[in-house]
Amino acid sequence: MSCYSGLAPWYDKLTGDVPYGSFADFYEEEFRADGGEFSMLLDLCCGTGTLTWELARRGYEMIAVDQSPDMLMEAQSKAVSDVTPPLFICQEAGELDLYGTVDAAVCSLDGMNYIPAEELPELFHRLHLFIRPEGLLIFDIRAPEFLRALDGDIFVDEKEDVLCLWRADFDEELSAIVYGMDIFSLEKRGLWSRESEEHIEYAHTPEKLRALLEAAGFGDVAVRHDCPQGDAGRIFITAKRK
Repeated sequence: MSCYSGLAPWYDKLTGDVPYGSFADFYEEEFRADGGEFSMLLDLCCGTGTLTWELARRGYEMIAVDQSPDMLMEAQSKAVSDVTPPLFICQEAGELDLYGTVDAAVCSLDGMNYIPAEELPELFHRLHLFIRPEGLLIFDIRAPEFLRALDGDIFVDEKEDVLCLWRADFDEELSAIVYGMDIFSLEKRGLWSRESEEHIEYAHTPEKLRALLEAAGFGDVAVRHDCPQGDAGRIFITAKRK
């Protein structure tokens, strides 16, 4: 089972309730509060690029990175003529390698939860390398207690031409929630096809993330709960590149 190959064509339809505009508003509020100049942004783990394009429409030059070529194909298909297209790069987050520096990096919607704990030090080191001095890193995670509470739950998301069924099991050894996902999609002549994937989200504590960020050279680390989807176990962490 591979991650996102089967889900990519249906991701936007199944996540139509995500408030991408609120995420972009939150980032811009952080930029204004900082007082620096922010024009070039990195969207790490960009997925199908909905937030990437939202920020591009607001005038930012965008670099967007994701490990899934299928998700990036969906992202590139959203091009519009009156917006400068983002640069989409297919890379593992832990192997991040840009051509220069950015003013800020963002990582949204559990992207950081997909990174195993042992890979975070290298990722934060690379982010420190590619964010300009005094630039910002802003990302969100699902709180560990939120992920643990999902253990044993079964979820169904049904549209007229796709049904997504996923089961959540918390693995204490991994300290992660493991989702077994089946996607049923309607094809020609009324036939349905089935694809299966496995997704793993690691339970990172804000305290551990703060320590790793500071070890990588970031400062002014702040943990925020007054943020988009904060009532759904989402925590935002901001840090300044020193």
